[in-house]
Amino acid sequence: MQEIEIANAPCSWGALEFDLEGKPLGYEQVLDEIKETGYKGTELGDWGFMPTDPAALHKEVEQRGLELLGAFVPVALAEPAAHDAGIQKALKVAQLMVEAGYKNAFIVLADENGSITGRTKNAGRIREGQGLSPAAMQTFAQGAEKVARAVKDAWGLRTVFHHHCAGYIETPAEIDALMKETDPGLLGLCFDTGHYLFGGGKDPLEVLKKWGDRIWHVHFKDFSPAVAQEGAAAGWDYFEAVAHGVFCELGKGAVDFGAVKVFLEEKGYRGWIVVEQDVLPGMGNPKLYAQNNRNYLHSIGL
Repeated sequence: MQEIEIANAPCSWGALEFDLEGKPLGYEQVLDEIKETGYKGTELGDWGFMPTDPAALHKEVEQRGLELLGAFVPVALAEPAAHDAGIQKALKVAQLMVEAGYKNAFIVLADENGSITGRTKNAGRIREGQGLSPAAMQTFAQGAEKVARAVKDAWGLRTVFHHHCAGYIETPAEIDALMKETDPGLLGLCFDTGHYLFGGGKDPLEVLKKWGDRIWHVHFKDFSPAVAQEGAAAGWDYFEAVAHGVFCELGKGAVDFGAVKVFLEEKGYRGWIVVEQDVLPGMGNPKLYAQNNRNYLHSIGL
C-alpha cells in the first residue's frame, strides 16, 4: 500500500464551493502552482472549476504528474426534498472522476454549508439547542447514506463526510451523532483538523482515537484561536472569519500536526493528506502559502 502522500486543493487558491464575490484563479494556474510547490495530488474543486469532460480533465491532471483524489459535493441533507438532487449531483461527479481514470477518488460529501443563516452567523460558537433534533439528525444521516450507496453501486467509489463550520455537522457532538447514525462500511469521515478546532474540538487526537477506523481521508488545515476570539467578540459570520485568516498557515495556529502525523502513522493510515488553507477569491498569496505549508510539513517529516 502507498505511504502517506501530500496534496493540496483548489480552495487554497480561493476556489470555494460558495457563491462569493470575486473570481478565483483559473484551474491551469492552480494546478501549475500545486505542482510547483511540491504537492502530488489535488481535489476537483467545485463543479465546473476544472474541465467536466473526462478526457480533458485527465489530460490536465496527468500532464502535471498529479493524482485526483476526490471532489467536494455539498448537499442540504437535513432537507428530505434535497436528497434525490444530491444523489444526482454526486453521481455526476463520480462519473466524471471514474471516466477520467480516477477510480480510487472519494466523494467528499458535506452539508450545504453557508446556506443556513443561523449556522453561518454563529460558526465556531455553536451552542446546544442550535443543532438538529434527533429526528432531523436521522434524516440527515439517511440522506448521507443514500448518496454513499448510490455512488458505490453505480461507480464503485467510496464516500466520506466532511464535517464543516457553517453547516449542521460542525461540533464534536454533531460528528459523533452522524457517525453513530451511519453505516461504518458505507460512509467514512473526512477529518479536517482546522474545522474540528474551529467547531469546538480541543484536540484532534480525541476524534482520531474515537473514529480512527472511519477516517478514510484527511484534510490538514490550521486554526487561529486569536482570530476566532476576535471574531466572536465582533460577531463575525463564517465568511468574515475566513477573510480575517481564521485558517492560517500550517504551524502558525493551534493544531499539533506532529501529534496527528504520529497517530496516523501508528494507526497505519495509508491515504492522502490534503492541505487546505481556505481563502476567499483574491485573498493573500496562495502560492506562497502553499509553499510555506509544504515546507512546514517537510519539517515534521511529511
